[in-house]
Amino acid sequence: MHISRIPCFLRWGVAVWLAMFCLVAQGKVFLVSVGIADYPGTRIDLRVPARDAKTISLIYYKNSPMKYRQLLDDKATEKNILNAMKELYAQAGEDDVVVFFFSGHGFRGGFYIYDGSLWYDQIRKAMAASKCKNKMIFADACYSGTIRTAERVDTTAIDHEAEMKKSNIMLFLSSRGNEVSLERPDMKNGYFTTYLGKGLKGAADANRDRVITARELYDYVHNGVVDLSKGMQHPVMWGNFPDEMIVMKWN
Repeated sequence: MHISRIPCFLRWGVAVWLAMFCLVAQGKVFLVSVGIADYPGTRIDLRVPARDAKTISLIYYKNSPMKYRQLLDDKATEKNILNAMKELYAQAGEDDVVVFFFSGHGFRGGFYIYDGSLWYDQIRKAMAASKCKNKMIFADACYSGTIRTAERVDTTAIDHEAEMKKSNIMLFLSSRGNEVSLERPDMKNGYFTTYLGKGLKGAADANRDRVITARELYDYVHNGVVDLSKGMQHPVMWGNFPDEMIVMKWN
């Protein structure tokens, strides 16, 4: 259908119908959102990661049909996180989306969680078990740009490579491998989550079609964080996905 060939008085109605169809037709989002500000002891505590996780959960809740698990601080253990991903992602159909969000301390190849470490290959394995076609990882953590180069060798990882290659898999990470991810006392969220949240709520929608693509989100968040940090932090995006991959249909 070419809208340009429809009489002017009908075009607005057709455009509205198409927009409503897109919103109704989108699959469900299955989100596991993790934020750790209060680590054991006080030496490595952070300010905003628990709020980061709540912010992302709320944005998806307001814009997408969804199911989610939110794990904060002492609830963000290895067992709880992996169980949440296993149980939730198994429910996703082919046209749905699975999302993993993490905010907290990071290291080369993974994240520091409340009771130890969570490696990227563990996240990849949990996601590979889902049959959905679109999978996304967002991470607001220091050195997160190295997440795809995990040092730990997982002997089962190769079993999941073929399955992951069948999907669109996007990793949007808050900083390069040699950079820390910044937060500030006067801000509700970390630098990356601040712009990620704004972007998902519509600010990244450059052509105002109510659909945010991977390319649009990257451009908006990257430019915002680089500017806010005065060039000290550079978000990076990796994976196997087209620039036009839909990240959010916002209301």
